[in-house]
Amino acid sequence: MTDTIESNSALSADEKNLAMLAHLGGTIFTVFPSLIIWLVKRDDSPYISEQAREALNFQITVMIAQMINAVLIIILIGGLLMAIVWVANIIFCILAAVAASKGEHYRYPFTLRLLN
Repeated sequence: MTDTIESNSALSADEKNLAMLAHLGGTIFTVFPSLIIWLVKRDDSPYISEQAREALNFQITVMIAQMINAVLIIILIGGLLMAIVWVANIIFCILAAVAASKGEHYRYPFTLRLLN
């Protein structure tokens, strides 16, 4: 799931912090923090670009899952699934933020990779 880049010291603290913010921002503000960070910093740092894009893809996947769950509320299973997706979103975002703070590359499981 994570693998350390060749030289963590080559990454600045700002790069690590922005990557961490891209991951953690999704827990409250869905796709917007990672989208803004990716659009603004994608040409400045390959690490920030990769991590913000990964966070954005995950948040898009979460939004799609929650839309499907909203429809499934009709058959009474959607509410439970919404809660499960919400908790998974928080857990995976925290794991990704911890990895980003260490300068590691993190790939979310169960993610549709729509942006390359």
